[in-house]
Amino acid sequence: MKSFGMSNRIQDTFAQLHSKGEKALIPYIMAGDPNLAMTESLVLTLEQGGADLIELGVPFSDPIADGPVIQQAAERALHSGTTLKKILATVTNLRKKTSIPLILMAYYNSLMAMGITDFCANAIQAGVDGLIVPDLPPEESDILYHAAQASGGPVNIFLLAPTSTAERRRAVIQRSHGFIYYVSLTGITGAKLTDLSRVRQSVHQLQRTSRKPVAVGFGIASAEQAGEVGRFADGVIIGSALVRHIGEHHSAPTFLTDIQGMAQEWKSVLLPVTGKSSTRQKPKT
Repeated sequence: MKSFGMSNRIQDTFAQLHSKGEKALIPYIMAGDPNLAMTESLVLTLEQGGADLIELGVPFSDPIADGPVIQQAAERALHSGTTLKKILATVTNLRKKTSIPLILMAYYNSLMAMGITDFCANAIQAGVDGLIVPDLPPEESDILYHAAQASGGPVNIFLLAPTSTAERRRAVIQRSHGFIYYVSLTGITGAKLTDLSRVRQSVHQLQRTSRKPVAVGFGIASAEQAGEVGRFADGVIIGSALVRHIGEHHSAPTFLTDIQGMAQEWKSVLLPVTGKSSTRQKPKT
């Protein structure tokens, strides 16, 4: 299978971070929660706080991989009138203000409703860099893969779970571009991460096998946990803890200031120890 040969903001960002010995901070927010105007503000605020890449969830009525926190955020976003088309328009607006890599996390039905070819063309035109489709196995991704390749992106990022078979691991390593998303636990978003040693072992194995950046998500709720994961992973994805805060405090006068402070705290634990840099071999993207 051919690979995406073009440079991509995701790949460039991981390469730059690696050269500095930093690990990527990747916050996840639900687009349209509580509305798309706030989504724009949140993206810019998170970037100012130190986020390196940002995931934008596309609200869906049957999110099988998501726990109650993300589900409720999706309900709020849908209630506010958020659609995939409006999210792409938001990304277009954001691209006038920022070049931070933006990754959509969407269920396949949402893409099919727009049409796979149209979605890929619209996404790359808007400025979307990457795409995560949690309910699409890599073995069944040919249509999306070829449509994305024909449009020049966005690149596909697949998930690996602790229960993934060796065959699935090979497929994900082959078809993921930008980075590999390692799901730290068996369950839904928002569950507690308890067995960090097993996660470390799996990430190290992936890094040795693929040399692609590996970002870890699911179950990371605090700066302390982010720092622990950042000692071995190339990126840390924080979703439910941030989404919960947005849901509970978006009306507070200090809301955006608080969000920026949270991002700064998370990023601070992903910076290199002074005078040292990562010794891991430079990853391929």
